[in-house]
Amino acid sequence: MSKDALLQIRDLTKIYKDDNSDKTVLKSLDLDVEKSEFLCILGPSGCGKSTLLRCIAGFEDYSGTVSVDGSIRREPGIDRFMVFQDFNQLFPWKTVINNVAYPLGLNLKASKAEIKERAMEALKKVGLDNCGDQYPHQLSGGMKQRVAIAKALALRSPIILMDEPFAALDAMTRSGLQKEMISISESEKNTIIFITHNIQEALILGTRILVFGQQGHILFDGKNPMQRPVTPASEGYGALWEELHHALYEGSLKRSDTD
Repeated sequence: MSKDALLQIRDLTKIYKDDNSDKTVLKSLDLDVEKSEFLCILGPSGCGKSTLLRCIAGFEDYSGTVSVDGSIRREPGIDRFMVFQDFNQLFPWKTVINNVAYPLGLNLKASKAEIKERAMEALKKVGLDNCGDQYPHQLSGGMKQRVAIAKALALRSPIILMDEPFAALDAMTRSGLQKEMISISESEKNTIIFITHNIQEALILGTRILVFGQQGHILFDGKNPMQRPVTPASEGYGALWEELHHALYEGSLKRSDTD
């Protein structure tokens, strides 16, 4: 285990069973993720990216181990917060600030005033401190994702798991949220694992990039050498884009043993 690894995954295997057959989605995966790392994971559909996040979050049963800061985790906990692609991850009957405050009330021994103050502090970090009294139906998709991120920041979760959170957004909103995530990761020092199908998004956000093949087989694992902000004009951008594209193409062609 790396001395700086916050998250350690060993021999993780996930098999979905039904009446007719078993499907191995992840097979014997080993992975270390360092503190404050922004890890982007690329891969073809069905290779196990989202399943990996769900296992880390404690939402799935699996064989193997997931450890956070040296302690094995099997159940959900506030040290791992997941932001989904779906915009409807907020309680529609609660205001924005109460959506952020709700998990704080469940997990912290603090006064209502302290909880509200912490929730407002998190909303300010994502630029929504003027929207606390609004309801989810009054928000755009990008704003809803900001609220979900604020929930993680309010809980001070050291690990934030993001499953294609910007995929359904328009290009301008997506670009703005990418910049905000970079700013948040640099200021808050969270460890972020971010699933995407977009090579450019991985290059813009990631300090490290993985490419998965079938069953979570790692086809590429490398640090992003480019300094932020990353643009197509950054030195080395084209070469790394081509390398990732080649690995993705290989991952799309490679079939699992059970296919």
